[in-house]
Amino acid sequence: MGVPAFFRWLTRKYPSVIVNCIEQKSTDVNGEQIPIDSTLPNPNGIEFDNLYLDMNGIIHPCTHPENKPAPKDEDEMMIAIFECIDRLFRIVRPRKVLYMAIDGVAPRAKMNQQRSRRFRASKETTEKNEELARVRKNLIEAGAILPPEKQKGEHFDSNCITPGTPFMDKLSACLHYYVHDRLNNDPGWKGIKVILSDANVPGEGEHKIMDFIRKQRAQPNHDPNTQHVLCGADADLIMLGLATHEPNFTIIREEFKPNQPRPCDMCGQMGHEIKDCQGLEREVFNDGSTIEFSADVQFIFVRLNVLREYLERELEMPNLPFKYEFERALDDWVFMCFFVGNDFLPHLPSLEIRENAIDRLVSLYKKTVYKTGGFLTINGDVNLERVQLIMSDLGMAEDEIFKKRQQTEKMFADRNKLKKRREKHDKLMRSRSAPSFVLGGQYAPTAPNTAFSISNPRQTVDDMRRQSVGNENNQGVKRKRDDNESSDEEKETPDEVRLWEDGFKERYYESKFDVDRTNSGFRHQVALEYVRGLCWVLQYYYQGCPSWKWYFPYHYAPFASDFLNISAVSTKFEKGTVPFRPLEQLMSVFPAASSKHVPQPWAVLMSDPESTIIDFYPVDFKIDLNGKKFAWQGVALLPFVEETRLHKALEPYYDLLTSEERRRNVKGMDRLYIQQDNSKYGLLKDLYLDKTNYENSTSVLIDGMEGKVMLADDCVKIGGSLPSPVMGLNVVRSNQVICVKFEDPNYGDDFIFEAIRLQGVV
Repeated sequence: MGVPAFFRWLTRKYPSVIVNCIEQKSTDVNGEQIPIDSTLPNPNGIEFDNLYLDMNGIIHPCTHPENKPAPKDEDEMMIAIFECIDRLFRIVRPRKVLYMAIDGVAPRAKMNQQRSRRFRASKETTEKNEELARVRKNLIEAGAILPPEKQKGEHFDSNCITPGTPFMDKLSACLHYYVHDRLNNDPGWKGIKVILSDANVPGEGEHKIMDFIRKQRAQPNHDPNTQHVLCGADADLIMLGLATHEPNFTIIREEFKPNQPRPCDMCGQMGHEIKDCQGLEREVFNDGSTIEFSADVQFIFVRLNVLREYLERELEMPNLPFKYEFERALDDWVFMCFFVGNDFLPHLPSLEIRENAIDRLVSLYKKTVYKTGGFLTINGDVNLERVQLIMSDLGMAEDEIFKKRQQTEKMFADRNKLKKRREKHDKLMRSRSAPSFVLGGQYAPTAPNTAFSISNPRQTVDDMRRQSVGNENNQGVKRKRDDNESSDEEKETPDEVRLWEDGFKERYYESKFDVDRTNSGFRHQVALEYVRGLCWVLQYYYQGCPSWKWYFPYHYAPFASDFLNISAVSTKFEKGTVPFRPLEQLMSVFPAASSKHVPQPWAVLMSDPESTIIDFYPVDFKIDLNGKKFAWQGVALLPFVEETRLHKALEPYYDLLTSEERRRNVKGMDRLYIQQDNSKYGLLKDLYLDKTNYENSTSVLIDGMEGKVMLADDCVKIGGSLPSPVMGLNVVRSNQVICVKFEDPNYGDDFIFEAIRLQGVV
């Protein structure tokens, strides 16, 4: 789901959902920084119990920030991550649990999106480096001063933020150290339980967090009034939070500010883009003091309890022929939002957030629900007969939606043309009012008292006279009207589908799917697979991953009017499926340009023309704008990875993995950390001291949190030391932290987590 578009819609429609975080800053007393005491009451007026960090939303901005200089090396990146967690901890001040979840191997349905992002990132980096080289060459020839060019190996490849890479392995070790340091030394951390779920534990970060919440709230010891805070920038966190039906759920995220200034990629200064770069001024080059970046980002709370109140009003439906239940209507609202956009399916052509698609769906829902005989969903399962009625109504409105969209876009384009003409006219008027001939060179205007020498004045004046004549001649040449004014239209990719004209459906399937326009059976097949995808997504949000293998096998969505006889679609998925291993996922989502992050014997398969899977790694690929204006909004037309072929190609190479690579390729477990102020410290200490069997698990109940624990290899002994994996940070000495492997309570495959408010909610 598009984060900017969704948040813009959300904050405009439900403004009171967003509040600024109150953040206390450390103070300077006589040159000494006085840290914040996070044991004191929370200045935001709420005492939060659990803080969950979707770590990928922290890792990316800390390793390759957009609004400040990039860290010089991996150690600086790790320190930036530590500082960010510290800042969030001081704002939220959790009293019971801190859960840090890094993205592990994702379901196949998500891996296709990850693959698209990583191939795009590689393509954009290549194009950007080519542009940098061209601009640098031109500026140097013109005598400009530039910072030293980075060596090839110094460029940070953000694709390394993927399970299985050496970078993610180092990150896990660094966070292991960080948790030990804070639990041993920071009073605000004492007594809390810390869970680290690193990249070797399968699952997306936010869904590992949801699994934890879902399984804990199903336990008899769960406090129904727990105050949850989830940190992350993805819009789907709002849907996930609502899907828990927990009454006190808040999201903390950076305040979204569109169109923020970014430093030039060439010189690092603000105020211009690379195409306008003139190089560094000498004083900037010497000390860097004039380079300015935007201030620290601010954090905001997205209060889902307030959003629930808004939606309770929004979803009111009097005189229903069945019992009204807000919790069920809320689940239906979450389900309808999936049609507008999610990470696993392309959105329907007729639905755009910017065109109030969510409001349109809610309106259709409220009209249709009177004849459905009940709600659309229950506990993550979909009643497709009822969904069919809503999609039929949406299908009848598609023609009107496409025509109105075209009218709006044409009006917008016309306004832009007029604006550009006005700007060109104003620029021309300013240029005509300026003197046509200005002395240059040694005769150029200078500051007072600036000394200069004159050599061969007759020759210089003669050169200037010729230059002046040349300028006048250039001004006298009449510009052809269509040289520039029509350039914008020529740049636009022609839209061969033309959704606003009759016959759009036939043209769409012929153009996008390369099938005969009369093949109605194929359209129905795509629609049924899409419906199956909607069922998969809802189950994923409410019950956990229904299948690690399923994915939508097309780049484009069907039309709403193609949803015919969908009640026959099975909402059941194959049980017992398992996720890829980390290194297998790397081979599924990486382009050949990122092959340095995969084992060397495997990397050959990404570039060897004789490789049986070389077609998975195209060097170049088409990006279909699909009616959008920017490449990042378009559809990357990459081939889908065939799981059977991939595994067959990798099979002969497993024996060539080093011991380190084998270790990175295993399925891991969450780690639980507590220190001596926790009530169950003695129990885990006895377990650690016993050391009878690393395979045995012990059931525990720690301050209302249930699960099973096992001995961990990397548990630092009591009183022992833990060296820092980051250069310059102190060794953890006299350790008092116990680290164990942790597993959520187990439930059978047929167990249903009920999507309800729990008894005892205040």
